[in-house]
Amino acid sequence: MPVYLLNEEISFPDPNNSNKEGIVAVGGDLSVERLILAYSMGIFPWYSDESPIIWWSPNPRTVLFPYELKLSKNLRSKINKNIFKVKFDTNFAAVIENCANISRNSQNGTWITQEMKEAYINLHQHGYCHSVETYFEDKLVGGLYGVSFGKAFFGESMFYLKTDASKVALYYLVEKLKNWNFDFIDVQQETNHLKSLGAEIIDRKMFLSLLKISNQSPTKKGKWNN
Repeated sequence: MPVYLLNEEISFPDPNNSNKEGIVAVGGDLSVERLILAYSMGIFPWYSDESPIIWWSPNPRTVLFPYELKLSKNLRSKINKNIFKVKFDTNFAAVIENCANISRNSQNGTWITQEMKEAYINLHQHGYCHSVETYFEDKLVGGLYGVSFGKAFFGESMFYLKTDASKVALYYLVEKLKNWNFDFIDVQQETNHLKSLGAEIIDRKMFLSLLKISNQSPTKKGKWNN
């Protein structure tokens, strides 16, 4: 099936019609309006500096249901001892910069391009994108960021400079989302790391059905308090 080429109109084709790799469309821009429409349809951008903007909706999809988070004894001990201090939405730019700079064994370079950083900082300023930051001795040592829409949180990237710092950030995010009765965290694609934390694979049609229900709830816009 040919890949859909976007134009200036803020629209996307049905993600069920993506190609076998999960590509829905190519082109367009990273405006707030287009990004919000994309996430509401289960679509996200992922590309490199050498390519145009590529929009994805993979099948199957990997999600973490808040009450299914798995904690090791060691991680739970660190949380109980308050070794790290965790904050929300106080240093978004630093979190996305660290996520862009970390090396990953499966990737050459980063998919978090300068264009992506600027777009998600803009989305954060509009109240749709959030960071969770982990501090040790007042130094940022880990965290994550993602998009909130309806009762779904779309995890984009994590980083850590100290062991378990990103996992602690995830724990505090999950606790907040449980309090707000969020439906799921979309983690997009399967990794052994995410599976060990309780993430599971579901069919895209099931994911889109869950997302449709989630979209019916109001979005928790604005700065999230600690």
